[in-house]
Amino acid sequence: MNTTPASARVVFILNYLIISYMAILESKKERVAIYIDGSNFYNYLQDKEIDFPKGIKFNYRALVDFLIGNERECVSKRYYTGVFRNIDRSDRSEQLVRGQQKFLMSIQKDGFEIKRGRIMPLGGVYKEKGTDVKIAVDLVVGAVDDLYDTAILVSSDTDLIPAIQYIKYKGKKLEYVGFSHAPSLGMQKYANFSILLRPEDIEKFKDE
Repeated sequence: MNTTPASARVVFILNYLIISYMAILESKKERVAIYIDGSNFYNYLQDKEIDFPKGIKFNYRALVDFLIGNERECVSKRYYTGVFRNIDRSDRSEQLVRGQQKFLMSIQKDGFEIKRGRIMPLGGVYKEKGTDVKIAVDLVVGAVDDLYDTAILVSSDTDLIPAIQYIKYKGKKLEYVGFSHAPSLGMQKYANFSILLRPEDIEKFKDE
């Protein structure tokens, strides 16, 4: 015969449920999606303050590990870039195409999803088209579909601010990754958190 008072049993059950719920919350890691604007990031690496050496590979996998840390879960990592085409059938263009395809295949093996834009000749120079739109759409869709808790945006393109404002409206967090020598004040204003890479940080990501 159970002689435990009913009120004591109710308190025990409530405490058990609270402890179980707290354990579930603690075990649920923050879901993080990473969006890398490839051309934007590469151009900053070429600035004289960074002067990333040609012939040395940048370790994007190490960058992701650095940004995520040990306490969070990476649910998606995407790399956006315009794709070279050998329009003029020149040897130079062919080298660019082959070099880029080799690079893209290598980061695909590291688990990156490649999101391709276009590179168009305009007035004698090549301009990237379509990548910022793809990033903005993916940020918004990911927020609407609840695919992540936090988006890490590796880009200083202020055209992405409207998308950032929207995902924050949807209750998501945004971390902006830029460079200490040329931070985007606009991106910093709307981000929940900013990471500004220094030259000594970049040294960690050289893949000899």
